[in-house]
Amino acid sequence: MAEHAVLTATHAEDCAVDQDWARYTPDDHAVWGALFERQLRTLDGHVCREYLDGLRVLGIDAGGVPDFERMNRSLRKATGWEVVAVPGLIPSRPFFEMLAARRFPAGTFIRTREQLDYLEEPDIFHDVFGHVPLLTNAAYADYMTEYGRIGLEAIERKGVKFLARLNWYTIEFGLIRKPEGIQIYGAGICSSFGEARYVAEDSSANWLGFQLERVLRTGYYIDDFQASYFVIERFEDLFDGLLTTDFPALFDRLGTTPTLSPFQIAPEDVVIRRGSGVHWRDFPAIKTKLK
Repeated sequence: MAEHAVLTATHAEDCAVDQDWARYTPDDHAVWGALFERQLRTLDGHVCREYLDGLRVLGIDAGGVPDFERMNRSLRKATGWEVVAVPGLIPSRPFFEMLAARRFPAGTFIRTREQLDYLEEPDIFHDVFGHVPLLTNAAYADYMTEYGRIGLEAIERKGVKFLARLNWYTIEFGLIRKPEGIQIYGAGICSSFGEARYVAEDSSANWLGFQLERVLRTGYYIDDFQASYFVIERFEDLFDGLLTTDFPALFDRLGTTPTLSPFQIAPEDVVIRRGSGVHWRDFPAIKTKLK
């Protein structure tokens, strides 16, 4: 959702590049393998089955950086989606255009060994390991397509900020209720060693029942773990929520309402877990601008 890296691109076709898989070095493949194995251990017992099914269907494993061409054969067969290589973060319009056309933009560079724990700009490990497996799930794949379509409407209605929050609290940092408990599905958690451990081991954050308008009103910080996570019941609920919402009217209304803090629990919230707040005890009043 960030608007840098391909500033001159105005449409999806301007952003696509060749992955050039043959250029990856043995060390690049080794870094992928190290990230993959560590992350699977961290996610064990905490990530939803649909995500693990996606890894298997697509053949994503520790053997090295995935070849998009090969991976796309399985992805197209599963849900009609494909992964498209892009040079980095792309502007909103081509991003939404790609999603609406069932094309997922993924960066091609991979972090170095010195960057295993943290990277400011998403790399291929975040984009592919984090995002792509769930695109094999029909309900989630439909949600992503509809998200892209509504994103194009949001550009015209000054609603991109609100769609960015939906992206943040579902696609990137979403949780889902399963019979075995609350589990991870968001790519920002799946691909992050620190955030996955935080979700699995730390009780600081609030877990709140997902409500669309509540999420669209809730700002977020980008430089620390989440103060609140929103929990869905089923992937189908995400898609149905987009289909049944009058987004032009909602964007107009949200433009006149105050932003809610992610530290705030509202009276109407469905509280699944009230966080201890221990991680945030020394959090300054404002670390960065609330988005």
